[in-house]
Amino acid sequence: MDTAGGSASIPEPLSREVEAVMRAADTLLRVVARSVAEVEDVVNTPQLRVLVLIHTRGPQNLGRVAAELGVHASNATRICDRLVAAELLERREDPADRRYVRLELTGKGKSLVDSVLDHRRQAIAEVISRMPAGRRPALAAALEAFAAAAGGQGTSDGRFTLGAGT
Repeated sequence: MDTAGGSASIPEPLSREVEAVMRAADTLLRVVARSVAEVEDVVNTPQLRVLVLIHTRGPQNLGRVAAELGVHASNATRICDRLVAAELLERREDPADRRYVRLELTGKGKSLVDSVLDHRRQAIAEVISRMPAGRRPALAAALEAFAAAAGGQGTSDGRFTLGAGT
C-alpha cells in the first residue's frame, strides 16, 4: 500500500466490489444522517452517542461513558448533566458498588433512541423494498458475510451505528 499520501491500487477483481460497498455505505450514512437530523432539536451528537451507548450496552458509569466518547470525565459529566436535566437519562446508585453512579435511560430517553433506530430501519426497509425480491436473500447473505469478515463487531457510536441487534 502506498503510504506517501497516494492511493494504493486495488486489484482489478476487487475494484467492482469495493466500489459497490462504497456506494452502499454512502447510502447507509445518508440514512443515519437523516435520523440524527430528526432529533437534533432535542439532543446534539455527543448526547445522542451517550443515549445510544446506554441503550445498546445497558447502564454505564461516567468513566465508561467518557472512555467511549474519548473525552475527559468532566466533559462526560457535563453531557450527562444535560441529559439528566432533559429527563432523558437518570442517575442511580450502583448496587454493585455504592461509590459509583449508574446512568440509565429514562422512558423518554429510550423512546428517543427507539425513534432514531426505527427511522433507520424504516429507511433501509424502503430501499430494500425497491430491490427485486429475488435479490434480497443474496443481499442479506452478502452483508452477513461482510460483517463477519470485519469481525462482526460494529460500533455503538450513535452517529455511526445503525442499531443492529437493538
